[in-house]
Amino acid sequence: MEIGNQIRSLRVRRGVTQEVMASALGVSTQTVSKWETGTNAPDISLLPEISAYFGVTIDELFALTDETRMERIENLLRTYREADHSVLDREAEFLLEKARRDSSDRAYTLLAYLENYRADAHRRRAAEHAKAALALRPDSAAALWELAEATGLREPYYELADSHREIIDYFSALSPKTPATYHWLLEALLADSRFDEAGQVCQEFAKTDDSWEPLHYRGLIAWRSGDRETALNIWQQMVERFPEDEFAWGVYAENYAMTGDYAGAVRYIEKARSLQKEPTTTFYETGAYYRELAGDISGAVADLEALLALRASWGYTGDTGEAAYRREIRRLKEKL
Repeated sequence: MEIGNQIRSLRVRRGVTQEVMASALGVSTQTVSKWETGTNAPDISLLPEISAYFGVTIDELFALTDETRMERIENLLRTYREADHSVLDREAEFLLEKARRDSSDRAYTLLAYLENYRADAHRRRAAEHAKAALALRPDSAAALWELAEATGLREPYYELADSHREIIDYFSALSPKTPATYHWLLEALLADSRFDEAGQVCQEFAKTDDSWEPLHYRGLIAWRSGDRETALNIWQQMVERFPEDEFAWGVYAENYAMTGDYAGAVRYIEKARSLQKEPTTTFYETGAYYRELAGDISGAVADLEALLALRASWGYTGDTGEAAYRREIRRLKEKL
């Protein structure tokens, strides 16, 4: 057993005999010997005492491989809405050491995931505190500002720090650029209303990517610039050129929703759903949102319930995602 090997390694490293260790733990020497040979495993109730004796965590007793530990960290972040701070600190330390030691992009990515996870938890608590302050003083400009910060509602150009200049400079300097790089660079340029630059980047993008995405961004640039008729024409061209692409129709639905015709957006989401080669939850969640805006509350509930059934078929139950969707269903049913 792996834990037996680890116990032996820790005992030898500490420089004690089986007899000394057995006496400290209140077990027989034969028991320790059986642990180390793999004949028996320690009773679960003894694990805290063994870990304390060696000055390691219980996890370290099991000597998880790096890959297994990273998989466990990922599952932890996906399953729990908020994890213990000490656990996150320990796992962050492991990931940073792993990333530096092995030049592991997965470890760095997972470390970013973990820190964003912590940031999300902080933002949720910040929003709760700001709402509590506003309940006591509704005209508090400071509390309103903090609530906006916590929920991502920022006033563009109120301060230079609110712009996306840093990330724009970073993506602009990357060479060669990937489709994902163009995607995020264009999103940042549009967020900062840098439309001329966005148009130039979109032209570069179209030369390297023969998909619906450059057309999507051409339409967004026109829309944000105030030329809505041109934008809608471009997006119509997009789905005409890629009539069997579910994501082209899904994006068309999202863009079309900006006209305020949410019932129309639902029709396009249903079109995207009908083209799916493999079911995904995205179009159910988006469909529920647009159905609610269109006044179809029952339809929104049905979409979210179908989404949960789909996730259950993949084995995703009891996680933070399921809890969030069930909260949404309860909120919607209260409006019926």
